[in-house]
Amino acid sequence: MTDKVRVSIILTSYNHAKYLRQAIESVLNQTFTDYELIIWDDASTDDSWEIINSYQDRRIRAFRNVVNLRGNISRGLEVAQGEYVAIHHSDDAWEPTKLEKQVSFLDQNPDIAAVFTHVQVIDEEGQPFTDQNHFYYKVFEQPNRTRFEWLNFFFYHGNALCHPSVLIRKECYKEVMYRKGLVQISDFDFWIQLCLNNDIFIIQEKLTRFRVRVSEANVSGNHRDNRVRGPFEFLKALEHYKKISTMDELTKIFPEAYKYVDDNYQDRLYALGRLAIDTGNLPSTKLFGLNLLFEALNDHARALKLQKFQGFDRKVFYALTAENDVFSIERIQQLNDTLAERDHSIQQLNHTLAERDHSIQQLNHTLAELEQEVLFYATSKSWKITRPLRKVVNFFKRSISKASS
Repeated sequence: MTDKVRVSIILTSYNHAKYLRQAIESVLNQTFTDYELIIWDDASTDDSWEIINSYQDRRIRAFRNVVNLRGNISRGLEVAQGEYVAIHHSDDAWEPTKLEKQVSFLDQNPDIAAVFTHVQVIDEEGQPFTDQNHFYYKVFEQPNRTRFEWLNFFFYHGNALCHPSVLIRKECYKEVMYRKGLVQISDFDFWIQLCLNNDIFIIQEKLTRFRVRVSEANVSGNHRDNRVRGPFEFLKALEHYKKISTMDELTKIFPEAYKYVDDNYQDRLYALGRLAIDTGNLPSTKLFGLNLLFEALNDHARALKLQKFQGFDRKVFYALTAENDVFSIERIQQLNDTLAERDHSIQQLNHTLAERDHSIQQLNHTLAELEQEVLFYATSKSWKITRPLRKVVNFFKRSISKASS
């Protein structure tokens, strides 16, 4: 296929044979038809490649990695020919009018760089997701915001835009790219870069179906690898905020930044660092802020002015690094102390149980001796011979007792 098209759809595929047909056919069933579908399979080990090759539609261009490589959206962009680019995943699906409504919106709003949609979260069987306590249940139901408001939201709350819902102008990729080394939040990192210079829009209709599986085996799943790498990737994404070029722009994103500005000296990176430390609610955000202040402290000219106009010096920085436990050292120590107390209590209980077991053993030994003694008397001939005499003695004892009473 060599003809120019309006939309290039990049569908990334990896081991989703169960859902792949639904993903592909939700594209083929679009009411908007001027597109190419670029499917990039990442060396799937299931039947995905066979399913892809079963389609003969001339709009489909299929590629396959020999080994698992990730980063296939960037590879798809290298061959994409469309004016607009849509991202699709092999376990998600679209409503039939998604592209039609998004293309129409971008055509009518040339100042908007990308358009998203609201999302219907679905389960493994394609039914509406019902776990209201799950992160994904309502996270994508966002209102529209200016790019400044989005940058503020991203800074404090993280991502809330659904990757397979986006339609973006291809020209945006000249200034923004997916960075290598980010697995979990490469799209979030992209949105921050995009909003630094562009406005976006969300169509308030559920035109994308985003699948959450029980095992959460997708990239955004809540498993150990993502929990460990997430804070690092979030920290790297925040570094884009250093590109904010003026104090005016910084205060449009963070109106509260004015408290860190002096009329005689304005240092936007210092203000951003103090914001991150004082108002950030994630360890990665606070660490980002400490790094910014560390850089300011080691820039002699800036350090002198910050000390003069903001009262910021090494002592203040030392206090901030002690107050902000970004690596959860204190929490870990508290947990260790709790474990030590638990172990001590268990040791005491074990000692008490050992003493009880010893007492039971002694009682059992005494009981055994008594049983032997009873058995001796029960089988003793002398005991049997003297039984009549004992009866007579007991008779007289009872008689005397009655008489005395």
